[in-house]
Amino acid sequence: MPKVTIVGAGNVGATAAHIIASKNLADVVLIDVAEGLPQGKALDMMHMRSVEKFTVHVTGTNDYADTRDSDVVVITAGIARKPGMTREDLLGVNAGIMKSVIGQAKEASPNAVFICVTNPLDVMTTLAFRESGLPAERLMGMGGVLDSSRLSFAVCEKLGCEPAAVEAWAVGAHGEGMVCWPRFTTVDGTPITELMDEAAVAEVVQRCVKGGAEVVAHLKTGSAYYAPGASIAKMVEAILGDTHEIMSVCAHIDGQYGIDDLYMNVPVRLGRGGVEEVVEFDLDDEELAALRASADSVRAGLANLPE
Repeated sequence: MPKVTIVGAGNVGATAAHIIASKNLADVVLIDVAEGLPQGKALDMMHMRSVEKFTVHVTGTNDYADTRDSDVVVITAGIARKPGMTREDLLGVNAGIMKSVIGQAKEASPNAVFICVTNPLDVMTTLAFRESGLPAERLMGMGGVLDSSRLSFAVCEKLGCEPAAVEAWAVGAHGEGMVCWPRFTTVDGTPITELMDEAAVAEVVQRCVKGGAEVVAHLKTGSAYYAPGASIAKMVEAILGDTHEIMSVCAHIDGQYGIDDLYMNVPVRLGRGGVEEVVEFDLDDEELAALRASADSVRAGLANLPE
């Protein structure tokens, strides 16, 4: 049975663990610095086994030795956003957490595929890459799957269609610099640019870009976790199942789209070894300029990384 470690037993990590277990994708190890927290949540999930009929095991621990030889490691550890905060406001604290976590996790599972979730996502994934020395194909971030799902939701709300009919693409920075691709976002194969006017498209895009902040504003004490947890599970399923599915992932770009040596969300093909390839869509000049501007916003965030 494959083994997945989730670092951070907060709402995002625990939700991802629940979904991964309920899909019988892998045994899950939930690790956190808080004593009792991962153990309690893991036990609670195990109490669901007979209800949800899954056969995998979920265990909680404070010791990285228990995570040894994981196939996939998901890093969700870090502080969450509160109302009025941007993802970039989390930079200082979460950078310290990421530096501590990535080294211990890699030592325990040197051959794993790593998925970073900690915000600000693109910067934290880059930091993990620099600190770990992992090959780029085995280190990625979860942002684009979530953003694309939010775009899909906005399209469904606007047009009254079913999620299964929608293929949505949100790329670039996971934050205010996000880029949506309406021309490649389709309902039953038809681009949304042919199904709604420019104002409606702009409204849908803004609903996507502000989606995370909208959740934060309602919750007041934290940020989203159901959709992020499901997005993590989708990536884990593609990796463990070696599906070669194409999805928007924070991956290392080196020349594609005219962007060099940068982590941000782009379409990639996922498989057992991680990122198999960065898939280049045929962008027009305006779309390409927007993506490169988004890349510049990621570079600006990297400039603020503490030494």
